[in-house]
Amino acid sequence: MRFPVALVFFLGGAVLRGSAVKCGYQSCPVTKPDMLNVHLIPHTHDDVGWLKTVDQYFFGVRNDIQHAGVQYILDSVIPQLLADPNKRFIYVEVVFFARWWELQTEAMRQAVRQLVAEGRLEFVNGGWCMNDEASVHYNAVIDQMSLGLHFLKETFGECSRPRVAWHIDPFGHSREQASLFAQMGYDGFFLGRIDYQDKFHRESLREMEQLWRASRNLDPPSADLFTGILPNGYNPPMSLCWDQICSDNPIVDDNSDENNVESIVAYFLGTAAAQAKHYRTNHIVMTMGSDFQYENALLWYKNMDKLIYHVNAQQLRGSRVNVLYSTPSCYLWELNKANMTWSMKYDDFFPYADGPHQFWTGYFTSRPALKRYERLSNNFLQICNQLEVLVGTKANFGPYGNANSSVLRQAMAVAQHHDAVSGTAKQHVTNDYAKQLSIGWDACQIVMNNAFANLLGSTENFIYCTYLNISVCSLTEFAPTFRVIIYNPLARSVDWNIRLPVNGSHYSVVAPDGQNILNEIIPVSSFTRAVRHNQGSATNELVFQASLPPLGYRTYSVSRLSGKDSTHPRLLKRLRPRPAAARLTPSIENEHLQVLFDPNTGLMKEIRNLDKNISLPLSQSFLWYNASDGNAAFSQASGAYIFRPDTSKAFPIAQKVRVYQIKTQVVQELYQNFSNWCSQVVRLYAGQPYVELEWTVGPIPIADHYGKEIISRFETNLQTGGLFYTDSNGREILERRRDYRVTWNLSQTEPVAGNYYPVNTRMYIKDQKTQLTVLTDRSQGGSSLTDGSLELMVHRRLLHDDNRGVQEPLLEPGEYHNGLVVRGRHLIFLDTVESSAEQHRLWAQQEYMAPQVVLTPDSHDIVKEFSALRHALPSNVHLLTLAQWEPNAVLIRLEHQFEYGEAVNGSLPVAINLLNLFSSFNIITVQEMNLSANQKRENVSRLIWRSTQGIAAERQSGTRLDPAHIELSPMQIRTFLLQIRY
Repeated sequence: MRFPVALVFFLGGAVLRGSAVKCGYQSCPVTKPDMLNVHLIPHTHDDVGWLKTVDQYFFGVRNDIQHAGVQYILDSVIPQLLADPNKRFIYVEVVFFARWWELQTEAMRQAVRQLVAEGRLEFVNGGWCMNDEASVHYNAVIDQMSLGLHFLKETFGECSRPRVAWHIDPFGHSREQASLFAQMGYDGFFLGRIDYQDKFHRESLREMEQLWRASRNLDPPSADLFTGILPNGYNPPMSLCWDQICSDNPIVDDNSDENNVESIVAYFLGTAAAQAKHYRTNHIVMTMGSDFQYENALLWYKNMDKLIYHVNAQQLRGSRVNVLYSTPSCYLWELNKANMTWSMKYDDFFPYADGPHQFWTGYFTSRPALKRYERLSNNFLQICNQLEVLVGTKANFGPYGNANSSVLRQAMAVAQHHDAVSGTAKQHVTNDYAKQLSIGWDACQIVMNNAFANLLGSTENFIYCTYLNISVCSLTEFAPTFRVIIYNPLARSVDWNIRLPVNGSHYSVVAPDGQNILNEIIPVSSFTRAVRHNQGSATNELVFQASLPPLGYRTYSVSRLSGKDSTHPRLLKRLRPRPAAARLTPSIENEHLQVLFDPNTGLMKEIRNLDKNISLPLSQSFLWYNASDGNAAFSQASGAYIFRPDTSKAFPIAQKVRVYQIKTQVVQELYQNFSNWCSQVVRLYAGQPYVELEWTVGPIPIADHYGKEIISRFETNLQTGGLFYTDSNGREILERRRDYRVTWNLSQTEPVAGNYYPVNTRMYIKDQKTQLTVLTDRSQGGSSLTDGSLELMVHRRLLHDDNRGVQEPLLEPGEYHNGLVVRGRHLIFLDTVESSAEQHRLWAQQEYMAPQVVLTPDSHDIVKEFSALRHALPSNVHLLTLAQWEPNAVLIRLEHQFEYGEAVNGSLPVAINLLNLFSSFNIITVQEMNLSANQKRENVSRLIWRSTQGIAAERQSGTRLDPAHIELSPMQIRTFLLQIRY
């Protein structure tokens, strides 16, 4: 139902002219201090893709899959709010709201502005979507939140700034997410899903609400966040659902045989009293809404009006219950005014289980190809953002067309949704997420082409070979000469190994200064040839190491050599793979590391750090868990969400593997063939301090009618005492203990799945002296199930749905419809405990902000080298963001990427001269902002809470900002808006 345009205009315009509007906490309704106040929160939860695509959800098509149409929800709610000043509504997913807003008349927009100004249409959370918390990287979370909050600020001003974070549907909650919310200026955080044992424990102790200290590095209370667990997830109490898709009876208060007021009022009062026993103040909250509800808002509001009227009428008979329309921020405001002392939480909310055998730990790995594509897309977006700033409007309007980064920025924001990167959407929706990312890549390639043409001083045929991981690139395979442009998005110099598919056997590689670069030719492996099918014809790979300037590029000229050199007998001997069995103990090594293999099994047996004289017995292999089919006891299958093996035992894919090895001056490799669907290359590059494991898994066989969950397991003799360590969204490290929870005494019912945690970038085990660290190239589930062991789940293929709503098994078809093949990398570091942090911090950063390879035919004179910095940043400082923010403003985030005590030098505070940093532009003005850039830092004022640790007020910057001296403490991110001149 649409509100009449003329009336909308009249109401909106009249109110704006005739009153001083109030928003935020000042707009909250009056409560009764001597009563139990029940805050009804009218809300809808609109998944940004799940069973239907984003477009299908917005427009309301494919209702045969799920009845849902977001545009009709907003069409229906707004007239109800305009008709009654007591009514309120909250909205979350800005991607849907922004789309709806584009379709509205100016009269409707004016009316909505008024509702926002009055605080009756309240935005909570305010990100482009409600992101996942397990499988996301903090960089992408910050970007998607900033995108949504920027839209709200530009559209509605300060009154639209959310005070409350609202993550009522993600499947577990990370500590880093809470830290980021606190740094974005939120006053509170409300959750819907926590472990069933945790919830029971909290209810019994009345600790459903507490303070979350979400960082051990940032000074309190900058990462402290008041956190509340909602009583019913995000659904209304039983029997009180009045949406058109609900089956509960409406309130009948007429003179009718169907009159049910007395029974509903009695039920409501009993429900409120029971809920109040679990909370500490005289305020409780009820979420009145659920998935895609309020398409017909009249149904909800008419019944809630009656509920409020009849329950409050009981006050004349002595009832001490007061019901009112409210919002999360108004509820939070009342809790704050109570001036109570709250307990403190320090850990996170992983893993999440909603029953004894229902651990939601499978989605940490589900859809590994999408997870990798999302991570690569973030990498590509950051480079696109940087080049857009470094060149200015010439990147948006140039010889290759007109484009900007917003297409990929929005697609990446959608991909952070808790049913997107999590891997828990239907297959056709997952395909759509990938499609939107691909469209974003196309737009950013135009931006980057225009930028490179400007920087190189020449219009070239830029080629992005996106299949290099399977050795496919037509230019390098057939062209006798070509150029390799390698852009480094990091603000420090890096050395990066380049691998290009070729058909020649001898090449020259020339750096910009004319020096010949050592390179080698190695054969394309049989593993790669099998994976790529008919997509390429390269027989060899050209391998060399590129040295790259900070925030800039370097070009290398490559030429295929012909004549005697191409058939030199010594070269052919070097190229021929050598069977490892020819050696007593197969091994590969470089200046820093040596890896030894068992000559009988072909499996890794030892790693040696030659610099530190450390030797660690280490076995690594691939195994699989047999997925429960749900037909046995307790009837729970493994699925997209839930990981449940039918036994604690993992079965080795092979006890003995076929191997061969290649040794050159640039790289040494040992190839392990576990089966016709599982293989691995163990690789050492010259000069690099890590072992690279390039694994290829799939299609996972299911002819035996068993679903399988594939792991890579590392076993050592380290005495780890049940402890292991995982990162939180790529930032701070959390200690994990097997079969243990900090908050409650765990009754462990699933010894494997119940010990799995999300691993976004790295995981490690250690004893008193030695640390073994594994870096991942995407988010995965991981654990340490026995002392000295570490395992990561790399792929899963399942035959049954886990009954959590997606209604289809995780049975990805892959490109050839016979099952998905996934290729990925693990980087292995062996070091002392004292030195390990520098390794895993810097290399994890380099993995998610990897250099971009762009190829061109070698045809014109170009500017062969460029850096946008006057000098590199220190190794402990990361340029997290460099992006065009507004027509005349650039957004920059500087990040200290070490924790306190991690490294002798890396953990020290550091100062940066921002004014003398960039060579591509001059900085005219600098304004410091909060983390999400929607509020000036000097204006940030968060609610103060009393805790068991005392009261801590937010520390404000009392001195004038000095851009020539930007200080950063461990784990601190500082955000700035710059006015620049080229």
